[in-house]
Amino acid sequence: MSDAPGLDGPGSPRLQEVSEGIFAYVQPDGTWWINNTGFLAGTRGVVSVDACSTERRTRAYLESIRSVTDRPVRTLVNTHHHGDHTFGNYLFAGATIVGHEGTREGALAWGRPFDEPFWTKVDWGGIEVEPPFLTYTDGVTLWVDDLRCEVRHVGTPAHTTNDSIVWIPERRVLFCGDLLFNGGTPFLMQGSVAGAIRVLEEVVAPLGAETIVPGHGPVGGPELIDRVVGYARFVQATAAEAGPAGLTPLEAAREADIGPYAELTDAERLVGNLHRAYAELNGLEPGGEIDLAAALGDMITYNGGRPLTCRA
Repeated sequence: MSDAPGLDGPGSPRLQEVSEGIFAYVQPDGTWWINNTGFLAGTRGVVSVDACSTERRTRAYLESIRSVTDRPVRTLVNTHHHGDHTFGNYLFAGATIVGHEGTREGALAWGRPFDEPFWTKVDWGGIEVEPPFLTYTDGVTLWVDDLRCEVRHVGTPAHTTNDSIVWIPERRVLFCGDLLFNGGTPFLMQGSVAGAIRVLEEVVAPLGAETIVPGHGPVGGPELIDRVVGYARFVQATAAEAGPAGLTPLEAAREADIGPYAELTDAERLVGNLHRAYAELNGLEPGGEIDLAAALGDMITYNGGRPLTCRA
């Protein structure tokens, strides 16, 4: 593992070779809009898994790739549409940008980055919206030399409605996007609490991954799965008790005993997660529309009325 070049922030990005020619790019501290990426270095070119949120961070990531290989990035895979993984797409000149059909739709619907009033001010740089232009419904197989990389849509809403994984079976390495957080509060407001549990238990766990690159936080292993499943079940249990008692999601979050999850960053996400869990208890299908602005507003109230802290 080495410090990656070119960036200051909550911590220096770290370039970690998790298997021969396969690198995780881990950006501390993994809070709002500070994500992980990674890449596979082949003899003819590079496959990148996700971009970063700002121009500055994405340029630093590209510089880190160049510290390993002079081969061009020929393919960029987006694991989902959120801007911390897609806003930097436009800087990958000449790369084929690959993603699920919903990832393209979601990136276009979100449009250009914004921060206030929901997040503290961010220097985004000269972001241009550049969604995936090669899309799939179920999945696609990429080859890096003779190494097979399986890009799969997970089949049901989880973190978002369009999550994909990048699985390298020969190396037992998994890039899972934001299906997993390590050290941060999982965020399911735009996906499904029940769906996240199902995907992690029925899609991710059976792969038998030995090395997992989460969307945020340090590289880990299969233990990450149980932690996030446990948190999602805690959200469900909290909603099941508080909803019938007449508490709002904000009130439920304020009264909840977060216990073992107190150490997680961005605790206000519990409120957004409860908005989603309440909707599911009331019969909304996984990924169905909820009032995101109201949920984010309640998250800000939970945060003492202050915009959510973003240090990207």
